[in-house]
Amino acid sequence: MSNLRAVVEQCVERQRRFSQRGQRINEQNTKAGLIAPVIGALGWDLYDPDEVHHEYKRSTHDNPVDYALLLLRTPRLFIEAKALGENLDDPRWARQTIGYAMMAGVEWVALTNGAEWRVYNAHAPVPIEDKLFRAVRLEDDVASAVELLRLLSKENMGDNRIEELWKSFFVDRQVHAKLTDLFAGSEPAPELVDLLDRRMPKLSREEIRQSLVRARATFDFPTSVAVAAPAQGQPPPPQAYESPPQWMPAEPGPPMPAHQAPATNSSKRGTRVTPGERRLKLVDLLAAGRLRVGTTLVGRYLGEQHTAELLADGRVRYRGEVCNSPSRAGEAVKIAVYGQDITDARKATDGFDFWQAQDALVGDVVKLKEIRRRVASGR
Repeated sequence: MSNLRAVVEQCVERQRRFSQRGQRINEQNTKAGLIAPVIGALGWDLYDPDEVHHEYKRSTHDNPVDYALLLLRTPRLFIEAKALGENLDDPRWARQTIGYAMMAGVEWVALTNGAEWRVYNAHAPVPIEDKLFRAVRLEDDVASAVELLRLLSKENMGDNRIEELWKSFFVDRQVHAKLTDLFAGSEPAPELVDLLDRRMPKLSREEIRQSLVRARATFDFPTSVAVAAPAQGQPPPPQAYESPPQWMPAEPGPPMPAHQAPATNSSKRGTRVTPGERRLKLVDLLAAGRLRVGTTLVGRYLGEQHTAELLADGRVRYRGEVCNSPSRAGEAVKIAVYGQDITDARKATDGFDFWQAQDALVGDVVKLKEIRRRVASGR
């Protein structure tokens, strides 16, 4: 990777040259001139299909992903390419590729038009917009671009360096959100006032409250060198969003196959998992007649299909182990794949999103999350 910075600088120079000429570059030329050189500089062999699979398809019916980067013949990273100048803010691109990666068991996704790279954790148990790990525009900050792209190198993907950084980022984002909530609005959080009241006995509770009303709090979580802060003009990191951008669904439904175009008027767009849905357990879906005892649950992880059995009490049997919830059964799958030393971040699983089953009333095979939604809404 010693020439990665030189390759990035060369790509920036090419972009500027194309821009000065007013030259439109199609997707194929974008891949050849701006994306493939970066992949090669990251240590991946562009000419070995066991390492860089071009136009990768999980099945013959799917539309291909531009690049699948493989270790031990197992896809570890999908790269979806768009033509230079294509707007990556279009929600179709991220949603489609992330959905396909989830079905294929691939954790990491990069979306790029050659000028900008966006990296997502497809399996993170969060809404789609929060799966974004980092985005960089090459011409805005070459150093930050190099540091982010280096995480996608063959060596670092093998060492899973990006997973370590994601875990810290994921925790920091949640802490940042909670800290911001304490200071949000015109009235400070009562628990914050209580804390300071106990620690500052010489001040009255009202004096503390008024001081907090005047306060303007900001929280700085230093990032690793490998994920430097975004340059000015670049999309903010996910923790900067107080609410999901309007173009993204806050709670994704079942992943969309890559060959299926998203419906712009989908009724699931922008919906969250409601408290009523969260209260429903597998035993409730059994009682509602939407699942049957003995139903086979199917989950895909890292390109492999795993099956489990639904028991009469709402528990799930996987490889002879009886799990108290679908989430525990999903974790059992990951432990079986990675061993007992699996990190907590990788093991965490939303079981209703992980497993699919046949809706006994409708007859289609969908995620447990979708069956739960149908029951909660009376459909």
